[in-house]
Amino acid sequence: MSLNGQSPRFAPTVEEIEALALAALNRLPDPFPEHLGNVVLFVEEFADPKVLKEMEIDDPFGLTGLYTGRPVGQEAQTGDTPPTVHLFRRPLLDEWVETGVPLDALITHVVVHEIGHHFGLSDIDMHVLEDMVAS
Repeated sequence: MSLNGQSPRFAPTVEEIEALALAALNRLPDPFPEHLGNVVLFVEEFADPKVLKEMEIDDPFGLTGLYTGRPVGQEAQTGDTPPTVHLFRRPLLDEWVETGVPLDALITHVVVHEIGHHFGLSDIDMHVLEDMVAS
């Protein structure tokens, strides 16, 4: 069923968010991709309540992405888990609706920010990289 002759719209799925995130990662310039082989990407509905509490975030919609792990150049320790980038679907969708920023641009922004932590980049460096990756 359609409204006003338009197809019905549904919120992007976890798989669609993941595809947009992977597309952003694939646009990273050299030498970044060669250092991402062990980084795991997760797309989840929300951050774990324990994570939110540790980060002192009261609103589960207040966190769109998270990097965990040791940055490139730091020596791995026994028992380390692989570095991970978590994207949180519902907060991303809320920000998308509230800001009007295109979803692919919003996801690129969050992915580059989280990957920036993996490389130990400053906020300025992350913005430069984001400009390079923009679709």
